Amino acid sequence: MRPRPWPKVPELTAQVARAVAARGPYPLAMRVRDELGELFADAEFTEAFGARGRPGWSPGQLALVTVLQFAENLTDRAAAHRVRYGMDLKYALGLELDDPGFDASVLSEFRTRLVEHGMEEKVLDLLLTALKDRGLVKAGGKQRTDSTRVLAAVRDLNRLELAGETLRATLEALACAAPDWLAGAVQARDRHARVRVGAALGVCGATRWCR
Repeated sequence: MRPRPWPKVPELTAQVARAVAARGPYPLAMRVRDELGELFADAEFTEAFGARGRPGWSPGQLALVTVLQFAENLTDRAAAHRVRYGMDLKYALGLELDDPGFDASVLSEFRTRLVEHGMEEKVLDLLLTALKDRGLVKAGGKQRTDSTRVLAAVRDLNRLELAGETLRATLEALACAAPDWLAGAVQARDRHARVRVGAALGVCGATRWCR
């Protein structure tokens, strides 16, 4: 990893994002970028990343995505989708409109690195410091006691994501190997109900075996 400043919000991204935001409440992600700026510097996460190898995503940007992901109660897949298509997140991260974003697995790998290097509270500490410096929270208040709940939620998110991905892969394999058996194994009244069951499980191949 080579620490670098966050990119400025591209002019076209800012223009489109603000035009869309003008039609409703100002998005949280855009407000964070406007009011807090470069909230998480890459240099804060240097010890969790190697100095050699192929450059990856900015850990500071991934930290912001993780915070917004928690705020919106999103899975890794949903958060990656928001980065790819959401104007507000492209604005917050300083991305061009055509930036493809990243694979959902990047978020899980980022959290794993933090845990392996004993940096579980790094993101929360930096966030609270930034908020305190701007007078948005009081030092020594109850905000600090929330860290355990936040960390527990992040760990639960990791487990749920792993379970969901395992189940999806298993069902897709069964859809190819034994589609007739799989269709009969799902107890639902009609085709639409079976499709809803597949969608609820996060199975991308649900429409193949629910016909």
